[in-house]
Amino acid sequence: MAGEIRALIERDGPITVAEFMRLTVERYYARGDPLGVRGDFITAPEISQVFGELLGLWCAETWRQIGAPDRIALVELGPGRGTLMRDALRAAASVPKFRPQLHLVETSPALRALQNDLAATWHDTLATVPETPALFIANEFFDALPVHQFVDGAERRVGIEAGKLVFLPAQGGEFVERSPEREAVTAEMARRIVAHGGASLIVDYGYAQGGGDTLQALRGHRRRDVLDEPGSADLTAHVDFAALMRAAEGAGARCWGPITQRDFLSRLGIEARAARLIEKAAPDQAILIRSGCRRLIDPGEMGNLFKVLAITRKHSPAPPGFEDHA
Repeated sequence: MAGEIRALIERDGPITVAEFMRLTVERYYARGDPLGVRGDFITAPEISQVFGELLGLWCAETWRQIGAPDRIALVELGPGRGTLMRDALRAAASVPKFRPQLHLVETSPALRALQNDLAATWHDTLATVPETPALFIANEFFDALPVHQFVDGAERRVGIEAGKLVFLPAQGGEFVERSPEREAVTAEMARRIVAHGGASLIVDYGYAQGGGDTLQALRGHRRRDVLDEPGSADLTAHVDFAALMRAAEGAGARCWGPITQRDFLSRLGIEARAARLIEKAAPDQAILIRSGCRRLIDPGEMGNLFKVLAITRKHSPAPPGFEDHA
C-alpha cells in the first residue's frame, strides 16, 4: 500500500489527509477481520453481549414510540462481525410484532462473510437502502470515515520528503478537522427519518466541543505512527458530534444528546441486565460479565470517551435514554 501511495504522490503531488485516509481504510478492511483480542481493536459488542441486547430493546421501544409500523427497516452501518445485530435481534425478539427487515451497510467482503448467517440485505452505501420507516444504528462507524485537516486555514496533505511520507504542513497554529462525508451520511439518515419516520442512534468516540488533531492508527491494540505502513493499521479520527447535529438539524430532524455512553447504558439498565445474567452464569462467566460491563461504562475506560447521539423527527417523544433532554 505504501508503494501505491508513493506512486500516486509522485505522479499527482501531495494528497489530502482525507484521500490518504480513504485509501488506507479501504485497503485495511479488505484484508480480513481486524476485530478481537488477536486483531487490532475491539468494539463494545465484542466486549459484552449486554451492549447489543440493550440497543435491540432500544430499537423495539423506539419502534413502539413511532406508532409500531408494520413495515420497518433496521439498518446497521458498519456492522463488523455482526455481533451487535445478533444480540440486538435476540433481545428484541421478545417484543411482539417487532419483526424488522434487516439491511447492513458493509463494503468489506471479509466482514460480509462473517455476517452471512444474518437474514439481511447488504449494501455498499446508504443510497440503496429502501426508502421506508427505518431505525439506523451506527456503532463506531463514523470514526473511520475520512477527515480533512487544516492548519491555519491551509489544508494538510501527505507528501514525500527525504524518501518518507510526511504531513504538509506539519502541525502548528490553529488546527481544524472537518468531515463532509460524515455530515452527508448524517444528513441522509435525517432526511429519511423526516420523510418516512424512524430514528437513528450513533455511538462513537468523539467530542461535543473541542477538536484538534485526533487522527490515530491502531495495530495490535497499540498506537502506531499514522504514516507507518499505510493500510496495515486501523486509521480513525474522533467524531465531531456538533457537526453531525448541524447536518441532521439542517435536514429538518431533531437531535438528542450527545450524552456519554456511561449515562446512556446506565439509563437503559445495563447493571440490572448484567445482574440477571450473572445469576445464571458460572463463576468464570460472571467475572467476564462484570468486567465487560464495567469497561463499557467506567469513566476511565469507554464510559466518557464514547458519546451517544439520537436523531428523530422534530416532534417525536424523547427516545429511550434521552428522557431528560426533552
